[in-house]
Amino acid sequence: MQTSKSIVLGFFLLLFISSCISNKRIVYMQDLPASAKVAESGPLAEYQVEEYYLQNNDVVDISIRTTSPELNQIFTAQAAGTDWRMMGGGGGMMEGGDIFFLNGFTIDDQGMIEIPLIGELQFVGLTTKQAKELVEEQVRKYVAEDDYFVRVRLGGVRYAALGEFARPGKFTILQNRVTIFEAIANAGDLTPLAKREEINLVRQYPEGSKTYKINLTNADLLSSEFYFLRPNDMLYAEPLKARELGTGFTFIETFSLAISTLSAVLLVMSAIN
Repeated sequence: MQTSKSIVLGFFLLLFISSCISNKRIVYMQDLPASAKVAESGPLAEYQVEEYYLQNNDVVDISIRTTSPELNQIFTAQAAGTDWRMMGGGGGMMEGGDIFFLNGFTIDDQGMIEIPLIGELQFVGLTTKQAKELVEEQVRKYVAEDDYFVRVRLGGVRYAALGEFARPGKFTILQNRVTIFEAIANAGDLTPLAKREEINLVRQYPEGSKTYKINLTNADLLSSEFYFLRPNDMLYAEPLKARELGTGFTFIETFSLAISTLSAVLLVMSAIN
């Protein structure tokens, strides 16, 4: 009996020691030996950026300026009455609705957008550069070659984060390009229980949707086609088995669980003997 208790106590003591994290591993700017390296350089990972072609339901920001005040008033009619302050304007990352959704142009189910005075244009399947050239072609019907300025860009990158995120939901990042790590950070980072080796990425294509398994622990991700998110991507983080087992992932939780388990084991052993 005494031997069994000693074995159980020794096991849990070993568990607690291995669960402890030294302050040396979490304190910033320590006085370390001169031999300690400040930084280690890794290999350069070249970006693999795919050309993005506009799809249905994308929101496009189109700015048209000419030398004619009357034409400018017509082309900016889409944005009339929009208040940046109401939408939290000026921030780089936003949730849900944003300024571009109100004064931008949403590509409809037929792949079309409608611009005041110009009318409907087919945008699906074009890059933003090709869409800009298409708009410029229409604007030249009203003004001379050098009397206008046209800008066409995506109205931010919209995506969804589900599962083991600290703050799951739908988000819009008002940037032209967004890395997968920026998207995760914007959703509050992954919880300790997330499967970082198997993040599900659902990507939209004109012909349908496709699912990929992304390994965030692999450095080769930096040079892959999945390093940058695309509009309307969805990230889903599955939980580890620890959630099913109900084990703790901090020292206090593990300690409390171990004490309860040890007490139960000793109680059963005492009852048997």
